[in-house]
Amino acid sequence: MSFSDSVGIVEKHFFRFAHPPGEMEFECGMRLGPLTLAYETYGRLSPDRDNAVLVLHALTGDSHAAGHYAGQQTSPGWWETMIGPGKALDTSTYFIICSNVLGGCMGSTGPSSIDPATGRPFALSFPLVTIGDMVQAQKHLIDHLGIERLLAVIGGSMGGMQVLEWSVRFPHKVRSAIPIASATRHSAMAIAFNEVARQAIISDPNWRQGNYYEHQPPTHGQAVARMIGHVTYLSDEALRKKFDRSPKERGAPPQSFQTDFQVGSYLRHQGEKFVHRFDANSLLYLTKAADHFSLASRYGEGSLAKAFSWASCRFLVLSFSSDWLYPTSQSREMVKAMKKSSLEVNFCEIQTDYGHDSFLVHNPRQAELVAGFLDKVRRLNERAE
Repeated sequence: MSFSDSVGIVEKHFFRFAHPPGEMEFECGMRLGPLTLAYETYGRLSPDRDNAVLVLHALTGDSHAAGHYAGQQTSPGWWETMIGPGKALDTSTYFIICSNVLGGCMGSTGPSSIDPATGRPFALSFPLVTIGDMVQAQKHLIDHLGIERLLAVIGGSMGGMQVLEWSVRFPHKVRSAIPIASATRHSAMAIAFNEVARQAIISDPNWRQGNYYEHQPPTHGQAVARMIGHVTYLSDEALRKKFDRSPKERGAPPQSFQTDFQVGSYLRHQGEKFVHRFDANSLLYLTKAADHFSLASRYGEGSLAKAFSWASCRFLVLSFSSDWLYPTSQSREMVKAMKKSSLEVNFCEIQTDYGHDSFLVHNPRQAELVAGFLDKVRRLNERAE
């Protein structure tokens, strides 16, 4: 295997902040500290500290966006196709930062973390976290790294929500923003799928009101929740091409209610794999945060254009033709509001059959658009200075 276009061996770092009495105040009103953010960086920060790009992950992502951990060369980062020398997020030019979100379970403080006051996991005593809280925590990290202004913030899905939050919450910190396959608020359908997924976890007898850490976790409910979510990340065409109605065993008539089709076996595999790497309570918290995100309500008194009037950066908005979870119509809505606020925005709907997860797979068109946009922003920044 060649690693010539990879960032190579990487290391996870941990940033601790909000030490008492300077605890961070969550939007729900609770104060908590100290807090930890797990993060990784790729490339080098320029002497002027003006080449930093913040990558924001989707719902169940983490800080490991690119490269490999020592001894684990078969487990590349989740955006290996986009980050590295010569790639769209070129590490020979840009300093890339990716942190695990607050409320997660991959090194950052969340419900599975130990509460210093009790010595036991927070579980449901952890504050209800919002997209705004995640961004507030990331702001602490960026300040800690000595970066006055980010060249760009970029992310897909829930990561795109964080991008939008950054653009209006800290406009002086962001030169450009790239929300991909995202929305300014969840549709009723997206909320409905998340609610069913949460109920699958909560209904598992092993959930124990979130206090399962010393017991058998709610693996069955969590696996079902992941199966539900995974269907929304795909498209009808992608499933048809990969599975169609192929039976699990050819010629075998149904004998019971076990899985009969290959697509069912695939989803069960995805669910079983997920429970080994993610915390059920974190899934509850993060889906709730995504459901309650509403840029217009939070910053525009119901007006999306008014919300974007807080922003001052350039935007590149990308959507995918087969994404029915965050359809192109939602991207067009945000682009229209951006233009009403006299913001500079480029928009493209990319034709693909991969559904919502299109931003995670190798996509030359996405890479081309992101690389060109970032290069333009970088050159304009150099001229301005």
